[in-house]
Amino acid sequence: MKRLLVLPLSLLVAAKASACAACFGKTDAPLAQGMNAGIFAMLAFVVLAWVAFGSFFVFIARRAKRVNPEGDTGENQD
Repeated sequence: MKRLLVLPLSLLVAAKASACAACFGKTDAPLAQGMNAGIFAMLAFVVLAWVAFGSFFVFIARRAKRVNPEGDTGENQD
């Protein structure tokens, strides 16, 4: 019995629901501007993480050159 009522009620409620500004393509709406700002913020965090990851390896490479500038492996060359 419940299943028979769920479909007609969901169709009535769906008619009152409206899509967001992104679905309608209204790009000047405040919702669309906020969504774009959120996307750019997440993109900035991803770029920041990649830069931090890459600069760690640059730091390791520079430190390795500073500690061992001649490429000496520590083996005795007698």
